[in-house]
Amino acid sequence: QVQLVESGGGLVQAGASLRLSCAASGRLISRYRMGWFRQAPGKEREFVAAISWSAGSTYGADSVKGRFTISRDNARNTVYLQMNSLKPEDTAVYYCAACSGIYCNLGRANEYDYWGQGTQVTVSS
Repeated sequence: QVQLVESGGGLVQAGASLRLSCAASGRLISRYRMGWFRQAPGKEREFVAAISWSAGSTYGADSVKGRFTISRDNARNTVYLQMNSLKPEDTAVYYCAACSGIYCNLGRANEYDYWGQGTQVTVSS
């Protein structure tokens, strides 16, 4: 199994930037495709971004394209989410997740096998 721990969340003003980190332990994340999801109060968990094993391919939700960038450092067993030009509607708990399957629909939360505990991001207007 792999354990995932997110960090880097906080309270920022609109237009600011944050970088979230997801540190993995237990297994090398090079075995997994990785994703970020978020969940705002009263809403369902939604896909934010995902990245392939070797970082050759990345995917992002339309709502964050051009603002958020997912990356991974397999040597550090860590995945990152760089968030720029933050908006109040980005306020949510952000979760890191790992998909071990051969075929993963990376935009679907139920495709992921392992999840972190989440980190709160709050963007004030």
